[in-house]
Amino acid sequence: MFFKNKKIERKVLLDKTVLDSIVTFCKMKHPNEGILILKGKSKKGQIKIDGLAIPPFNFTGPTFAGFPHSFLPFDNSYIGIVHSHPSGSAEPSVTDLNNFFGLVSLIIKSPYDDDNSIFAWDSGGNSIPLSIDDESKTEKN
Repeated sequence: MFFKNKKIERKVLLDKTVLDSIVTFCKMKHPNEGILILKGKSKKGQIKIDGLAIPPFNFTGPTFAGFPHSFLPFDNSYIGIVHSHPSGSAEPSVTDLNNFFGLVSLIIKSPYDDDNSIFAWDSGGNSIPLSIDDESKTEKN
């Protein structure tokens, strides 16, 4: 018997208050990269991000940010990470892809000014459509 693998189209829905927190955090960390854990839920390809956590023992610099995954407590609400790129590029680097965590990686590029500064990626470096959950329901990508 053959099974058909139905391709699930992924979409990311980011809560506006979470985006505001990400922007504030990244501006505080600038000119170093900042890194946070994304919290939320995923159902049928829809990834809803509604919270953040600061990873324990995280390390950052002008061109890197990371944390040892083995120190994380077990939490099913962890669905990915977000980190900043002070250089102004939103493309994931090879290092970003090799250290992928969870279902989605968000990258926010400097100057962290608006909703057009943040992008979603999968573990293969492919772009995922990202929507900001607010009154205007704007979609990008």
